[in-house]
Amino acid sequence: MDDSQVFTTVSSLRKQLDWRAKDSKVGFVPTMGALHHGHISLVKQALKACDLVVVSIFVNPTQFSNSEDLIKYPRTLQKDVDLLNTAGDILIFAPGIEDVYPPNFENISVDLGDLGTVMEGQFRPGHFNGVMNVVKRLFDIVEPQLAFFGLKDFQQVAVIKHMVNELKLPVKIVECDIIREASGLASSSRNVRLSEEQKVEALALIHTLHLVKALVLTYSPKKARKIAFKEFKKSGMKLEYLEIVHPYTLQSLSKKWVPGANACIAAYCGEVRLIDNLQLVTIEEK
Repeated sequence: MDDSQVFTTVSSLRKQLDWRAKDSKVGFVPTMGALHHGHISLVKQALKACDLVVVSIFVNPTQFSNSEDLIKYPRTLQKDVDLLNTAGDILIFAPGIEDVYPPNFENISVDLGDLGTVMEGQFRPGHFNGVMNVVKRLFDIVEPQLAFFGLKDFQQVAVIKHMVNELKLPVKIVECDIIREASGLASSSRNVRLSEEQKVEALALIHTLHLVKALVLTYSPKKARKIAFKEFKKSGMKLEYLEIVHPYTLQSLSKKWVPGANACIAAYCGEVRLIDNLQLVTIEEK
């Protein structure tokens, strides 16, 4: 298998795309590096659906409200390239900040409404504005027909889809299932910062989500959340939020379950912030 090609400037990537992407379906997987098998799953889905796949590796500073979190975010470019080389023929875009945000860069402003004020939007002010701007910029550079996003970042996917619709961008967002470790822990670049003991402790996230799902047929969303909240408090993690939400509006559910209802959780395991989510009600069940 040929090694994937790494491009560090917009001009070099565009030159390659202008040559190879003619009459081709281009797929795009945006990442912040520190890749794991969850990312590779996205890449493999993109390779199946597209003629040409671009993977970006860029730690976007504008989506970090916590400067310490930005500093500590793992950067493992060579390991990432080596891992991507096992997946297939891929164009890797690893730009510098000046390429993504040139002097003439203009921020976009998209009204997210309630999508941007709950959960991540509440606890990470400015986060989604940074996400939308970097994704829009990368879409403009790569010009993909399909873009692949993992549902571990459930709210982020909703935000990106909203942005695409609002700006009428010519790209289809492909939602990809959460990839988990054998233990059940959601695969995340942040997991490398966890000790072995903390990886066990962090299982409280998925255990809590499964508890909520087990309560669907017996209790209202409000009551199920209350029971799960109480159970999670027994763990050593610091809970930031636990919400049961509508799958499209992300508004909290209280009295009635709806098709696609989702439980979302965020908590700190030591100094590492982790998120997870689980669909509670499928369309077929309700």
